[in-house]
Amino acid sequence: MCRSIKTLRNADSPATDDDVQEAALQFVRKISGYRQPSRANAPAFDQAVDEVALATRTLLDALAAPGTRERALK
Repeated sequence: MCRSIKTLRNADSPATDDDVQEAALQFVRKISGYRQPSRANAPAFDQAVDEVALATRTLLDALAAPGTRERALK
């Protein structure tokens, strides 16, 4: 995948909204092949970035903190 996307799940410092948005942008750039979309494709591109950012934030908020897996399974 895209090596410039960093791991956002970190117990030391939670991912900021900017971190999530930047990762979403990098992901959409990678899969779309656009660094900057044309005017005609910008709405779809921007919507995809927003949707990926939302899904990312939802995932990060739902994940158990590192080291709590065993406790969560009991």
